[in-house]
Amino acid sequence: MQKLRKYIVKNEFQAYLPQRSDFEIVREVILPIRNGEFLVKTEYVSVDPYMRSFATDLSVPYDQFGFQVGKVIDSKNPDYPKDSYVVSHSGWRDYVVLDGQPDEIFNIVPYKPQIESLPISLAIGALGMPGITAYLGLLEICAPRTGEVVCITSAAGAVGSLVGQIAKLKGCVVIGFTGSDEKVDVLKRDLGFHYAFNYKTETDVKETLRSVVKGIDCYFDNVGGDLASAIMECMNEQGRVAVCGAISTYGERTSRHKKLKMPVSVKIEAFSFTQWEWPKQCEALNNLKEWVKKGTIKAKETIANGFEELPDTFVAMLKGESIGKALVKI
Repeated sequence: MQKLRKYIVKNEFQAYLPQRSDFEIVREVILPIRNGEFLVKTEYVSVDPYMRSFATDLSVPYDQFGFQVGKVIDSKNPDYPKDSYVVSHSGWRDYVVLDGQPDEIFNIVPYKPQIESLPISLAIGALGMPGITAYLGLLEICAPRTGEVVCITSAAGAVGSLVGQIAKLKGCVVIGFTGSDEKVDVLKRDLGFHYAFNYKTETDVKETLRSVVKGIDCYFDNVGGDLASAIMECMNEQGRVAVCGAISTYGERTSRHKKLKMPVSVKIEAFSFTQWEWPKQCEALNNLKEWVKKGTIKAKETIANGFEELPDTFVAMLKGESIGKALVKI
């Protein structure tokens, strides 16, 4: 009988970066599908920072979760016909049997990609969860106005690279912080950021910011920690901070708190893309799709090949070695 492969996390991560030995590939028999079910052959699997964050609270062993997109190869569900494509939060596996019900982590119902003739990989990147997060986090929480200054950390990542481009489309001055000189060049040369800096080589982030702008109106935070603190101390009155992630603190068992010196009028809001209903998410995807089709927004991807590459690709993403969306072609 046909078998699928999937990854389980068998050891609790002992440090920020997981070890390959923390993962194990197991095989399961694919049973004949029943009424209401459909079988998907995976084509691309996503690796994302939230996978490291969520791992802190989970008991091993558990199936490694994550977004994937694949083709339906057998179906007894009319809503998911054979040969259609499906995005789902089904984890690191090369085949999956689904029944159209939402997953247990994000409550995501498997859905048809909003890509038309664009590459299917974008369905779990710029035209998937990262795109929704960037679009709604910036426009709904920060609500930037023309001429305002928008600052983004992890600016060359899957979410940050889109946030900066959307902010520029809205007529904002865009500043990005990233982790290498190569990424600084990508942000300025390829993605049109007005300013970009390598936070690893900046000795005084506050002074760096004040050398190019008077202050920050909108801050899209993907990293937390000392870098976020320095940027927030440069916020303008009536500034807005969208807290998307805190990758610099993932894996820590205790939180570090620092008293910030910033205007009391600054609004700080943590968010998840799941707080918006599907119609709003779909609106985001459709607008992003049009921008990508026109070339107004560039969707950067770092793609590895092969099911066996998933753990290493995950770790490489956490180390900051990828540009744009990190994913694996199965």
